[in-house]
Amino acid sequence: MQTPTLFALLLLLVLIAYGTGFSRAAAAARGRGGMRKLAALPSYYGTHTALWCGLPALLLLAVWLVFDEPIIRALVMNGVADMPETIAGRDLLYAQIQNQAAGNLFGEATPQVAAAAERLTDLRNGAQLLQTLMVLILSVGLGAFAMLRFSPQLRAREKVEKVFRIILLGCASAAILTTVGILLSVLFESLRFFQSVPVTEFLFGLHWSPQMALRADQVGSSGAFGAVPLFTGTLMVSAIAMFVAVPVGLMSAIYLAEYAGKRVRAIAKPVLEILAGVPTVVYGFFAALTVAPFVREAAAAVGLQASSESALAAGLVMGVMIIPFVSSLSDDVINAVPQSLRDGALGLGSTQSETIRKVVIPAALPGIVGGVLLAVSRAIGETMIVVMAAGLAANLTANPLESVTTVTVQIVTLLVGDQEFDSPKTLAAFALGLMLFLSTLVLNFIALHVVKKYREQYD
Repeated sequence: MQTPTLFALLLLLVLIAYGTGFSRAAAAARGRGGMRKLAALPSYYGTHTALWCGLPALLLLAVWLVFDEPIIRALVMNGVADMPETIAGRDLLYAQIQNQAAGNLFGEATPQVAAAAERLTDLRNGAQLLQTLMVLILSVGLGAFAMLRFSPQLRAREKVEKVFRIILLGCASAAILTTVGILLSVLFESLRFFQSVPVTEFLFGLHWSPQMALRADQVGSSGAFGAVPLFTGTLMVSAIAMFVAVPVGLMSAIYLAEYAGKRVRAIAKPVLEILAGVPTVVYGFFAALTVAPFVREAAAAVGLQASSESALAAGLVMGVMIIPFVSSLSDDVINAVPQSLRDGALGLGSTQSETIRKVVIPAALPGIVGGVLLAVSRAIGETMIVVMAAGLAANLTANPLESVTTVTVQIVTLLVGDQEFDSPKTLAAFALGLMLFLSTLVLNFIALHVVKKYREQYD
């Protein structure tokens, strides 16, 4: 039985268990003169039975799916006589065995591969059968055990809520552990990079050229890993984008929340949010084919020289892209401000604009800061628009009319193609990723400080 079919059957058993538990509780309530005789509602008894029936079986199925293939591979490879010495060779051999077992291997297989493929098929069939039997036996057995333990005095609600609290805690822990795992993986690779390149050179160097000679007899650059041009390019493009997105997005939110009628709001808000659904590559095309030539021609009209790829073109288009992040969140936060604050300000003689400036916006400022922070993070992490509109040149300049590059663009450039993760060129991508993580962390601390400061005034 395939895993999707087994999962569907398990879901059916859970639904049957829920219905049985619910029916028994309802029958017990009717038989004892009303619902008050039960310690919980019948739905909690049904949920309690369903959890006993499905949760342990589902955990067993998940653990089985994680360890099934590695164990089968180890058993198959242990039976191979001529085992390759390298990891790549063993991976290639196992791929051939899998293709032979699936009937996708072109040509005639060697006797060793054919025997291993037959063993692989037998192990997979046996494991699938054992998996089905164990999951079904566990599900039916624990479901029956829960039904036998049924009594009207069972505090099913407390037990069900305890299980769901554990599930919610597990989900929160998974998110936290994932973040910690990402941080540690980036940190370890960054430490390997800093063993080859000094931290001071990386943080304060003014030249970025990560190309290195791969062999002793190869002519190539020795590599320069000064990341200051990347940091300045990222800050310049992000600053231009925020200069466009924050005023336009905030003013749009204020208009939609405070001035626009219901009909205008029903049309304008969805149209504005369409910008968030446009793929970034489309924005990149727009920036490269429309905005960049316009910027170059406008600069030439006033006697300035602009590059065909410029930070200004990328920043303008990126700012348009992240307008919905600012406007939607700000609109929701402004609408969440209690109407009593507006009524009080208007009752004291304030005009509508004064009420918005001195009451509504300060009260909604924590949420607005959160929306702006999300927009900044989106701008810092954008890659496609910068590649197509700002270029790949790591120029250290403060002129927005020249081409620049950003940290994310260089990370993509360093990791494109077949790379060896032992060279400083490739490990530099992890160091750049660590800098992005730390920058985002600093932005979060600043935002939390601002939120705390103004929330104390308006609680």
